[in-house]
Amino acid sequence: MNEDNVTLHGAYEISADPARIDAARVHRWLSTDAYWALGRTREKQDAAIAGSLNFGVYEGGSGEQVAYARVVTDRATFAWLCDVYVSSAVRGKGLGTALVQAVRDHLEPLGVRRMLLATADAHGVYEKVGFKPLETPEKWMALGSQ
Repeated sequence: MNEDNVTLHGAYEISADPARIDAARVHRWLSTDAYWALGRTREKQDAAIAGSLNFGVYEGGSGEQVAYARVVTDRATFAWLCDVYVSSAVRGKGLGTALVQAVRDHLEPLGVRRMLLATADAHGVYEKVGFKPLETPEKWMALGSQ
């Protein structure tokens, strides 16, 4: 999937076109309903969007955004998948899995060697796409709050 292209999932479109992102909606979802981003300011969210590769899922008829994901990446060797969110109105339709597959497929031709993510509750969604626990977590370190 190129940034200009759209992937279809039933009646939904998945796009990496940054112009289609409904930043206000994404901020509302994340800052009020996503355990990892509660209270995030709009300014902080807008900066995160600006510095990332963003994906949206849109209803085919209305074009309304119903899901979001962003990737922090150098577009060559490494990617961190984050802020994956599916609106409660459309959960259970496989959109989360389809969105993560679209992200994976978008990054594949770039030769990204490793894509990481952190989740407290959606391991099954990511396992369907090929994610697995770190084989050697003792090699990894973090700076900042966890």
